[in-house]
Amino acid sequence: MKMKAYIFPGQGAQFVGMGQDLYEHSGEAKEMFLKANEILGFPITDTMFRGTPDELKQTKVTQPAIFLHSVILSKMSKDQFNPDMVAGHSLGEFSALVAAGALGFEDGLELVSRRAKAMQKACELQPSTMAAVLGLEDAVVEDICRQIDGVVVPANYNCPGQLVISGEVEAVNAACERLKEAGARRALVLPVGGAFHSPMMEPAREELALAIEQTQFDVPRCAVYQNVTTRGENNSAEIKKNLIAQLTAPVKWTQSVQNMVGDGATHFIEVGPGKVLQGLVKKIHPEAETASATLE
Repeated sequence: MKMKAYIFPGQGAQFVGMGQDLYEHSGEAKEMFLKANEILGFPITDTMFRGTPDELKQTKVTQPAIFLHSVILSKMSKDQFNPDMVAGHSLGEFSALVAAGALGFEDGLELVSRRAKAMQKACELQPSTMAAVLGLEDAVVEDICRQIDGVVVPANYNCPGQLVISGEVEAVNAACERLKEAGARRALVLPVGGAFHSPMMEPAREELALAIEQTQFDVPRCAVYQNVTTRGENNSAEIKKNLIAQLTAPVKWTQSVQNMVGDGATHFIEVGPGKVLQGLVKKIHPEAETASATLE
């Protein structure tokens, strides 16, 4: 039996012009975008449709922009969005939860906006960064991170041979040197604002925890495979707990996809801008069928 997993991208998938086709597609989509401008307190549609890449890549804009694109597309998609399971990469977990009915659209957008601002604040407290590491076993990267003085940890397990590390600038730079010596094909510092999914995000985690705890979560219509545990979850209290932990814990995307495949997923449909997750799924499980969600 064909089982569908719908997957939702995170930060980095944005592009200028994103969402404009959705805005023009239907009155309902337009209404959701205009409601978002109101909730956020600034016209995010202007930046999404006509802004510059630099304006769009500010965390406080990027995260709600990708969330909006993904959630509205899930409502408008031509195969009527009928998931057997869902998962999202980092920020994408919020989009997945709204699409699966665990979280209301307005509540989800408010949480994403709070999350983005809290992460931005945490980034400004102390210089920090992330680096992509290619061509090494996860265990080797983990071991080298443990040996470095200062804060540097695995942050994104994207696919076999591709792991992102995160932490203090000096510690990340030192780890990159050691990783190259250990045979990494690349260990490249990324142009990001700070150390996402590391202990450096603790102030943001505390701030977001309060907001999540005060927000109503319902039982999702299908299992949500969460970044922290990698398992399908239906219990709203557990979903909240994992969502709070996500800010300082690694995104275990490889393991989540492997578990979805183990639970029967054969088709992975990416809902949102770009095709990054489809590429990662193919590297994790080459037999999987992948596609982008399209308008009805």
